[in-house]
Amino acid sequence: MDERIECDVLIAGSGAAGFATAITAAHHGLDVIMVEKEPLFGGTTAFSAGVIWIPCNEHARKLGIADSRAEALTYLEHEIGNRLDRAKAEAFIDHGAAMLAFFERHSHVRYLLQTTWADYHPDQPGGSQGGRSLLPEPFDGTVLGDMFLKLRPPIATMMILGGMMVGRDDIPHLFNLTRSVRSVAHVGGIVAKYALQRLRWPRGTRVANGNALVARLAKTAFEQQIPLWLESPVVKLHDVDGAITGARVRRNGREVDVVARRGVVLACGGFPASDELRRRTYPHLAAGKNHERLAPAGNAGDGIRLAQQVGAAFVDDPHHPAAWTPVSLVPQSDGGTVPFPHFIDRGKPGYIAVDRRGRRFANEAKSYHDFVPAMIEACRDDPVVECFLLCDHAGIRRYGLGAVGPAPARLGPHVRSGYITRADSIDALAQRLGVDARGLVDTVATFNQHAAKGEDPEFGKGGDAYQRFNGAAGHAPNPCIAPIATPPYYAVRLVPGDIGTFAGLRTDPLTRVLDATGRPITGLHAVGNDMASVMGGTYPGAGITIGPAMTFGYIAGRHLAGVAD
Repeated sequence: MDERIECDVLIAGSGAAGFATAITAAHHGLDVIMVEKEPLFGGTTAFSAGVIWIPCNEHARKLGIADSRAEALTYLEHEIGNRLDRAKAEAFIDHGAAMLAFFERHSHVRYLLQTTWADYHPDQPGGSQGGRSLLPEPFDGTVLGDMFLKLRPPIATMMILGGMMVGRDDIPHLFNLTRSVRSVAHVGGIVAKYALQRLRWPRGTRVANGNALVARLAKTAFEQQIPLWLESPVVKLHDVDGAITGARVRRNGREVDVVARRGVVLACGGFPASDELRRRTYPHLAAGKNHERLAPAGNAGDGIRLAQQVGAAFVDDPHHPAAWTPVSLVPQSDGGTVPFPHFIDRGKPGYIAVDRRGRRFANEAKSYHDFVPAMIEACRDDPVVECFLLCDHAGIRRYGLGAVGPAPARLGPHVRSGYITRADSIDALAQRLGVDARGLVDTVATFNQHAAKGEDPEFGKGGDAYQRFNGAAGHAPNPCIAPIATPPYYAVRLVPGDIGTFAGLRTDPLTRVLDATGRPITGLHAVGNDMASVMGGTYPGAGITIGPAMTFGYIAGRHLAGVAD
């Protein structure tokens, strides 16, 4: 006889959305079981920066930063346009601040407001110059005990010294390591602690970014005694007369029937590792072009497949099917490569990106989500989508380049591995890259002519608060502009990648999965990247994935518990 277990809510997935749903439901008295197909928990959230985008949040209000529901909705209206699901957008904005307050009062989750982290298009109507994006505080992973070993580590290229995490607040100190005694003390302190941590643990236990968020959520869930079954995929939803009553889960080599009295919540992380769904929804892949993913291999569209088997509708026409980011491929000792996401180096002074013709094609300081479509368009007639991010010796020693850190990090190993290309002149660099030499020489000369005055008449680099945020604080007159003039010169190859999918299951404001007629499927909910993004395939600001993931998880947990707004 098959094993049979009962609970109130069964949650598939262990990223921020799954944990947020579980913690909220358990707080309101429900019996919850979480299941995760992978041997590690944390999903894509563990790879991420852990940032949340929450308009009108309590942190901003206490600091006197003005914001309003109307302004946030206006911004989303302009960003999303005719793909705006107004009811869901209103639900997100109306519950986001309450979600954050709930988790900061009833869990280990703690966030720091980033007062100067502007929306990605801050000059649009309703856009913010800062105050909607928040970063999780670092956390001591050892409080998880042996379960720390089951927390998914960050992408290998995002750690230094073989396993030390670097938080966003650490980055300025790394940039200033050769210039500031305070920065030397800061970096020396975290490195010394890391060395002690490695005496017992396989990686550093001071976790930051998305790892810190997941660790904080997990600590809370474990204190609530919520079971988390690892290596336990959902293989089938139980459909009784059109209502989902539970699921069959494969656990410890056998199948278990889980009866979920209130419902099943899909939080499986979307489909960035599904070749079939990506080819169907990513236009450049459908055209035979190249692409790299940053999300875990387990995010293969399981939740979407399970839901579609019981009649769920799939939204496959957002503005963009995924959250794009340019990546470089870092060679590894085993002969493979690991992707590195280029979130901020493109915005630094003295950096430009060029195509194979040696021409710039975009404002390098704009968001990663904006940059990739521009790269794809620039390579429309090329067999491969690629570009090259280049800088001079002064730039790479000051700010690094991709996975190459600033001074005193060594450059030689990265040159020898082929990760970066170095040459004594722009002409020679072009030849080594296989880029049109005359085009590149002319491009750099034109850029330098205006860069000396902090200007970029061609693309306006450094033209808004978000771009300047990713530039170099204190660099005048434009924190994103400097001449490329100090040999030798360096370049790294960039290709298109994504950090998660936006296309997904159609849901209502209560997270209920809808069928093709628009009716809720009783007992079935979707949150996180399994549900179609409330942003409609746009990327308005830092944290627009995890902010809604946690907010709709909070909404789902309350709804399943019967808590009225």
